[in-house]
Amino acid sequence: MATISDVARAAGVSPATVSRVLNGGRVSPERAERVRRVASELGFSPNRVARSLRTQQASVIGLLIPDIENPFFTALARGVEDASRRTHLSVVLCNTDEDVEKEARYLDVALAEQMAGVIVAAASPRRSDFSALDARGTPVVAVDRRPGAATVDAVMVDDQRGGDEATAHLLDRGYRRVACVTGPADTAASEERLAGHRAAMRAAGIPDAWIRAHTRHADLRVEGGRTAMAELLTLPEPPDAVLVTHDLLTVGALEALRTAGVEPPAFGVLSFGDVPWASLVRPPLTTVRLPSYDLGVAAATLLQERIAGSTGPRRTVTLRPDLHPRASTSGPTPG
Repeated sequence: MATISDVARAAGVSPATVSRVLNGGRVSPERAERVRRVASELGFSPNRVARSLRTQQASVIGLLIPDIENPFFTALARGVEDASRRTHLSVVLCNTDEDVEKEARYLDVALAEQMAGVIVAAASPRRSDFSALDARGTPVVAVDRRPGAATVDAVMVDDQRGGDEATAHLLDRGYRRVACVTGPADTAASEERLAGHRAAMRAAGIPDAWIRAHTRHADLRVEGGRTAMAELLTLPEPPDAVLVTHDLLTVGALEALRTAGVEPPAFGVLSFGDVPWASLVRPPLTTVRLPSYDLGVAAATLLQERIAGSTGPRRTVTLRPDLHPRASTSGPTPG
């Protein structure tokens, strides 16, 4: 079934323009006619919108996240749900798998079903497009990731500060060759945590060339962390500690270290994301606790304010991560 995005591509216009045409907005006659003709040719019908009851419009919001299996987003989703339930909002959960096209289709569903609003962890800071929602007047709150071209309310973590404090902790504990395994380069959280790591390393007098050589970007999967860590261990000057910026990457990194016969705390390991098993592994894992549940609550609260009619300036709420020292970073030598 064709979507608003399909019509927009075929007509050579933006999804926002398609939305305006379908909703009687101001669009040039030539462009409006082209959009209607393409919509007819593709079999696109806006009648799905008419089928949505007004009671549904007032009670359903969309939550778009990359992967519910990631513990960070599991907790975030719970925060959204708990906060939404207090105001009798139901949450429709969508996994985008970091796929901009899949994200766009879910956004089309949000428009077609007249959802009251959308909370989204953008699949791409540059290519995610919320313009059709904006044209319809549907409130959007970005969470964890800020899409660069969109002007929306946002709830973020001070990731750069977290990366700086985490690396400084490793250096303070006596590690000197601190590597970093982070997520894809187009993911804002990954880049901000890496920026904090670099700042702490530079402050310690570590050359930029060394920092670059000991940085690895990886897909946000266990296998990505395993491969990146294995590569770092084969360098001519291997690290003696690693900052891993996502918890699934940490699982893979720990597997690679075990395969190589390398054990914390002789080799320091520090992970973003205070997952429940962090205190259960041996030695217990030092982590940066991300306020994922609180992110969800704050995002739902901002969205509820917009749904209720708030028209003030766009807001950004920034939450601070917390360092939880444990034995995995107790130092490169006993005692």
